[in-house]
Amino acid sequence: MAQRRSPPEMDIALATDSGGPDEPEEPNAEGASEGTRLSNLSIEDELKSSYLTYAMSVIVSRALPDARDGLKPSQRRILVAMNDLGLTPGSRRVKCAKISGDTSGNYHPHGESVIYPTLVRMAQEWNMRHTLIDKQGNFGSIAGLPPAAMRYTEARVSPYAALMLEDLKLDTVDFIPTYDESRTEPTVLPSKFPNLLVNGANGIAVGMATSIPPHNLGEICDGLIMLIDEPEVSIDELMEVIPGPDFPTGGIVCGRSGIRRGYHTGRSTITVRARATIEEFGKNRHRIVVSEIPFQQARDRVEERIAALVQEDRIKGISAIRNESDLKEPVRLILELKRDADPDIVLNQLYQFSPLQDSFSIILLALVDGKPQTLTLKEALLEFLRHRVTVIRRRTQFLLAKARQRKHTVEGLLLAHANIDEIIRIIRASSTQEEAKERLMGVECPAAMMRRALGEDGFAAFVSERGEQDVYTLTPVQADAILRMTLGQLVNLEQEKLGDEYRKLLEEIAEYDRILSDDKNILAIIREDLLELKRKHADARRTEISGEEIGSIDLEDLITEESMVVTISHRGYIKRTPATAYRAQRRGGKGLKGAKTDEEDPIEHLFAASTHDYLLFFTNRGKVYWQKVYDLPQLSRDSRGRALVNLLHFEEGEEVQDCRAVRDFKLPDHYLLMATRKGLVKKTKLEAYSRPKRGGIIAIKLREDDELVDVVVTQTNDEVVLSTANGMAIRFKESDARPMGRNSSGVKGISLGKGDELVGMVVADPEATLLTACQHGYGKRTYFGVSSAAEADDAADTGAESEATETNGEDTASGQRYRTQRRGGKGLRDIKTTTRNGPVVGVVALRDDDELLMITTGGKIQRVLASDISIIGRNTQGVRIMSLDEGDALAAVVRVPRDDADADEAQPAPPVEE
Repeated sequence: MAQRRSPPEMDIALATDSGGPDEPEEPNAEGASEGTRLSNLSIEDELKSSYLTYAMSVIVSRALPDARDGLKPSQRRILVAMNDLGLTPGSRRVKCAKISGDTSGNYHPHGESVIYPTLVRMAQEWNMRHTLIDKQGNFGSIAGLPPAAMRYTEARVSPYAALMLEDLKLDTVDFIPTYDESRTEPTVLPSKFPNLLVNGANGIAVGMATSIPPHNLGEICDGLIMLIDEPEVSIDELMEVIPGPDFPTGGIVCGRSGIRRGYHTGRSTITVRARATIEEFGKNRHRIVVSEIPFQQARDRVEERIAALVQEDRIKGISAIRNESDLKEPVRLILELKRDADPDIVLNQLYQFSPLQDSFSIILLALVDGKPQTLTLKEALLEFLRHRVTVIRRRTQFLLAKARQRKHTVEGLLLAHANIDEIIRIIRASSTQEEAKERLMGVECPAAMMRRALGEDGFAAFVSERGEQDVYTLTPVQADAILRMTLGQLVNLEQEKLGDEYRKLLEEIAEYDRILSDDKNILAIIREDLLELKRKHADARRTEISGEEIGSIDLEDLITEESMVVTISHRGYIKRTPATAYRAQRRGGKGLKGAKTDEEDPIEHLFAASTHDYLLFFTNRGKVYWQKVYDLPQLSRDSRGRALVNLLHFEEGEEVQDCRAVRDFKLPDHYLLMATRKGLVKKTKLEAYSRPKRGGIIAIKLREDDELVDVVVTQTNDEVVLSTANGMAIRFKESDARPMGRNSSGVKGISLGKGDELVGMVVADPEATLLTACQHGYGKRTYFGVSSAAEADDAADTGAESEATETNGEDTASGQRYRTQRRGGKGLRDIKTTTRNGPVVGVVALRDDDELLMITTGGKIQRVLASDISIIGRNTQGVRIMSLDEGDALAAVVRVPRDDADADEAQPAPPVEE
């Protein structure tokens, strides 16, 4: 049954003074009993009032620390209860069950099971910069293990807590009744120790939260002293001595801007990293040693999270995780890396994905005069100084009053000694103490006698208080003190002691008056206290503050960009090697020892790419996969590499056919043009490949018995050249191929002769040359040339006639370049594929300042200057560009831009490196 919804301004009727159950009342004409009074209250106002009462109770009495002593009520009550038990730093420890029970019974209206966790946290050195509890027993660990039950642990206050409780009984702070009004408790501790900023605080209230980081005690003392000496000091000047938080677990704070913003506004976020070092062990092996973790992270949880990341393949370079932590080194995690892993990359990935990097919120929210207030660094320091000024003033006033009271009593005792015979006579003649007191108060003491008894200085102080008179009488307090004297106090030694005490009291009173005469005197005492506190208790900073600013981590920003040579073998082994590992040689050399291969696993793909590039892997199934170059295993030039199937999630029987390096998928008017073995081409917008999936996406729909040969990135007005194994080439505009979707086969790019197949495709560069390389190590360079717009329209005679004309040498000018034709023709003769040359294995576009990398099926790699290779016309056999061993063959060629090779200047080299 649906209920009718009440209107927002529903009223509540409250019945009061109603009769008992045995006295039923008849309703009156208005529907209410005669003895009932109804009051109409707005439910909105009632809920608002009740909620605000609850919220303020949580804020003031539970969740937020006081700006003066940095303690929440529960923490303060625990320390007061321990102080009542006499658990000073020099006393024996008692069971935490008793401490928790006394706190609960005397001060805190909650169960002891709630109090104990608070006590435990104040004893944990990984949570408190300077612990307030001196513990004994199992209080948990930085590993995240829980503490033992309270019946098994013992505690007493630490020296730092003792400093906070010092002068508590000298009327330095206000006291209020406890929850049951059976005793009183302090509203704040005198707190000689600047606990709020040194140990920090965190808590969640209603609608607000606080998160104050710990700081170094010595630095906070220096900041307070600077504020005393220069009240107008700025926050930036304070940051010269208080550079930032100092966490008990150490670590590294990345950047100073977040700290500065937090100190200026009271709110900010900083990034904290674990302290990790990279060590080399074994042969070409590295490991990462973590010795400090971010604040409030548990060591075992960090270890478990890293293990999960390795298991999920999000971090791929870690081979083993070992925990070598002990009592001397509470944190020592060893992360052993795989032989081909880059330690810097792995460390950056750990920072990005694991708790080894964490953010800490700075919220300088505390109670000021009972109200929550967000403070700046300077305001937080000022609140502590303001509190200490109040404490020292009240302490001095208390001590002054006590000294004056004692001075007044001692004056009476000294007078009694000066006139002892008369005093004894009066007491002996009195029948009761009351009578003796009355008669003593009537004794007249001449001024001269008072002068002899008190001395000149004492008498002058006495006269300033009582006024100048001929005779003086004793006060009730002095009379009571005389009556309490024992016979032993009448000896001369006791009289001398009273004189010394009186003079000391005069000095103390003068000092107290001096202190209270000016706040500067109070600040001087605070300054001395801070210097003494720093001298006795300050220690070295644990947290390093780095100048490196880090927001959201972009892994590429952490990895140096450099040119890499990527090779993929026939069996699918991949590696990357810095291009600088291959020095330039003269044309025709035998090259350097490259990948370790065998006759059954020749190199199939070789290309140069930046570490920041994406690699698009196009497979024989017509799919494309993504991988960053820096994620590939970096190995030496003679190593075999790692299996590609361990990096990419291939289907069964799927193999890589081509790779393409791409930096930005969002470039306008950019396309991926693909060419297949049977001469088909397909053009698709580059942006269509910008959304990677773990299992790859469709790149091209391949026809039966066809496979992908090459992929290039084109843009408007580009022209491409297709080359075949039999030495034919065709150049046409990329606009001749219309854009298609990813799941399409494409259109004819070149008509192939019998037994011929496509081997390569490049983008034509009018200012560059086309290098064509043959299987037996021969090749040549020919200018692409600038083709006129009319050439493509007039090139109707593509095919056999074009090749015959070129062969007969009737077009000498055309033989020096590649003229533009229409897509789909047979093309022009590029190179003669004679028995000496063998078939074409690859083509590449080169400029004179480029370099060329060549790799053989036997694994040898040679790097030559492009300018060392002669530029000749088409339809020639070319020159030797690489010397091959018997049975070896050229497998691939790739261009290395000169900008990527500046570190290695061209130099002569031996023909073979053993």
